[in-house]
Parts: sequence; structure tokens; C-alpha cells
Amino acid sequence: MSFDSPTVATYGSSDPDAPLVVLLHGRGADEASILPLAHLLPVGPAYAAVRAPIAEGGGYAWFANRGIGRPVAASLRATMDWFRAWLDTIAPPGRRVVLVGFSGGAAFAGGLALDDPGRYTGLAVSHGTLPFDAGVPVEPGRLAPLSAFVAQGDTDRVIPAELLARTWDYLLTDSGASTRTHRDAGGHGISPQVVEALGDWLSELLEQPAPTPHHA
Repeated sequence: MSFDSPTVATYGSSDPDAPLVVLLHGRGADEASILPLAHLLPVGPAYAAVRAPIAEGGGYAWFANRGIGRPVAASLRATMDWFRAWLDTIAPPGRRVVLVGFSGGAAFAGGLALDDPGRYTGLAVSHGTLPFDAGVPVEPGRLAPLSAFVAQGDTDRVIPAELLARTWDYLLTDSGASTRTHRDAGGHGISPQVVEALGDWLSELLEQPAPTPHHA
């Protein structure tokens, strides 16, 4: 399975050594739908909104699904390998990379982090699930090198409730990550309150010294 080179929209710093924050949109959307988020987040990093490689529903998807929030393992593997090939061209090991995903993009971000946690500085999972039972490791302590952020809305009816609960519980307990949380009464969308909490987490994370590289 092969894909075209990614379409990427950028914002913020052009310094090749600046921390890179990768924004991953939801299923059926595209890079233009999530790039405006960068305008509301801390100044200093380079932001890159990447278009998913699979055309779907007038937009794009990160993987084939076997149900909402349940990636097909072979599809997820193929798109993660495609993403890593792109990432390695712009962010050599040693450059700090933070993944910020919404909905389907959150599952993709989670897959990337679980597949190689030492590659990333932070993982933000907004209104989505980690890709459980999709061929990536989820053993206890898997995300110990990372800082994580998870945001959910109490009235989210898009992602199955059991997957939201499993994601929340894993990130706060078994994952080993240092995890910041945000819950509100909203549904399946990024509220101003989520943006504020995400920005605070990102600012604090990137003010910290770069960690010693660790590879899974």
C-alpha cells in the first residue's frame, strides 16, 4: 500500500530546531480544518497540520475502520509507516515532536506514540480513543517517556463510551505517562476551554528541557 507525499499546512516558527507540534485532524476533514487551532496555541513552536492519506467522505481518514474508533491493524500500520517517513525528513531524532490529535486524528496520534514512545515528547488525545486491539502495544508503562493530555466531553456521542472510558483510564494509570486531563459538559468538538487547557499543557511541556533521547 502506497500513498502520495503528505499535504502539510504550517504555522509558527520556521526554525528547524524549534519544537514541532503536529496537528492531526478528524475523519472526513483535512489539514485546513485543524490548522486554525495553531493560531490559538503558544507562540514558539513550529506547527504542521498534516492531511491524512486516505480519501473519505469529502475529506480524508488516517486508517480504515472496522467500527468507530477501531482501526484495521494493517491499515494503521501502513499509514503510520507513511507518516514516520515524512516526519523523519523534517524532524531528525533530537528535535522535540508533540502530537495533537482530534477524534480520528487522536487515535492515529495514539498509535504513533504507542508504536514508538521514545520518538515523541508529548501526546494530546482530544475527543478520541487510543487504538486498542489494532496491533500497537498497550502494555503497562508503555508511554512512560511521554507527557500526555486527554480531553473529553461528557456529551460526546460520536466515540463509543467504552472506548472513551478505556482511553481515559489507560492514560491516567497503566500508560505510565504524566497525564493532564480536561473534562467539560460539551460534545464532540474542541471547545474554548479545551483550547485553553491544551495551550497551558503545551506551554509547560515545551518550557521543560529536552529529555535524553529514548528509543523503544
